[in-house]
Amino acid sequence: MKKIAIIGANDFQRQLILKAKEMGLETHVFAWEDGAVGKADADYFYPISIIEKELILEKCKEIGIDGICSIASDLAVLTVDYVAEKMGLNANSIECSEIATNKFLMRKAFKKNGDPIPKFIEVGENEKFDISDFSYPLIVKPTDRSGSRGITKITDKSQLSAAIKSACNESFEHKAMIEEFAEGKEYSVECVSFHGKPTLLAVTEKITTGAPHFIETGHNEPAPISAEMVEKIKSVVYHALNSLKITEGASHSEIKIDDDGNIKIIEIGSRMGGDCIGSDLVRISTGYDFTKMVIDVALGNEPDFKKVVEPRNAAVRFIFTEKDMADCEEMLNDGWQLERKFIEHEFDGHTITDSSNRYGYYIMKGNMLCS
Repeated sequence: MKKIAIIGANDFQRQLILKAKEMGLETHVFAWEDGAVGKADADYFYPISIIEKELILEKCKEIGIDGICSIASDLAVLTVDYVAEKMGLNANSIECSEIATNKFLMRKAFKKNGDPIPKFIEVGENEKFDISDFSYPLIVKPTDRSGSRGITKITDKSQLSAAIKSACNESFEHKAMIEEFAEGKEYSVECVSFHGKPTLLAVTEKITTGAPHFIETGHNEPAPISAEMVEKIKSVVYHALNSLKITEGASHSEIKIDDDGNIKIIEIGSRMGGDCIGSDLVRISTGYDFTKMVIDVALGNEPDFKKVVEPRNAAVRFIFTEKDMADCEEMLNDGWQLERKFIEHEFDGHTITDSSNRYGYYIMKGNMLCS
C-alpha cells in the first residue's frame, strides 16, 4: 500500500484525507490537534505543527512516504515542497514555494517576466518609502498571508499608516505591500500542472464584502464569461505560472478583468484554492476530480481528466450572520441542492475579520444560474 503524507487536518484538508483513503492509500496526517477535524479520518495522525518542516521531514523519511501534498494552505506549501525536494518526490521546487507564498517576491517575478500586475512596493511599519507616483485608491496587504488577513483598501494618505500597521501585524515577516488598486470584476482560476504543462480546469466568480477588507462571502462556478475570455485568461495565467516556476500540482490564480477586457494578476498560489473551490466546486461544475489529481501528481502520476460526475452549476455561500443561513435555506427551497453544510462556530456575535473566523458555509449545486 502506498503512503501519502498530508499537511494539515482542518475541514478543507479533511476532503484530501478522505479522497486519499478512497484511493486505497495509507494516510499520514500532520497538524496541531486544535481544529484537526480530519484527525479521526487519518490512518496515522502526528500532532506536529505544519510549519515544523524539519520534524515532518524526519518522520516522513522514517515512514517511507510515496508522496506529500496539501490543498488550501500557503504555510503547508512550504513544508510540502521542502519535504518533497529533500526526499526526491514529485512537487514544485523549494524556490517556487518561497516565491509563491511571498507576495513581494511574487510581484518581482511577475514584473521581471512582463506579467500584467498593479504598481507595487514593499514596506516595513517604520520604514521610509516613496509612493508619490502611485494613484489612489491603494491596497495594503501582508506580504505572506492569505485568507483576506490584514488587507485594507485606502482612498487617501491619511489612512496609509493604520493600513500598513494592520498588514505588518498580520505578516509573519512583519512586512506589508502597497499596490495600486486594480479595477474590475474579480475571478479565480484553478489549474493543474504536470511536469510543466498546465491545464485550466475552472474560472470562478468571486463575491466579497468589498472595501475595505474584501472578505469572501461566496463563489460561483462556472463564472459567467465568454469562451474568448477564457482563452485570454489561459494565455495570461499560463505565462504567470511559468514566471513563478509552478510546474506540478494545483494552482490558484486571482485576477481582475476590467470593463475593457484587460486582465490584471492579483496573486497566484502554488496550491488548490481554499474556500471549498478546489475541493468541491471544481468537481461539481466540471466533473473533474481535482482532489484526486492533486494526489496523483504528488505520487508522480499524470492527472486523470475523466469526468466522474455530470457537471452542474456550483455555489458556496459563507455564513457571517444568522440571516445568511436563512438566505442559503431559501436557495435550497428555490431549487438548489445541498452538497455539504459545515457550521464551525455557534453564533456568538463576533466580528468577521477574515476568512478564518466565518461561522461556516453551504455548498450547493443546481441547474440554474448562480445569483
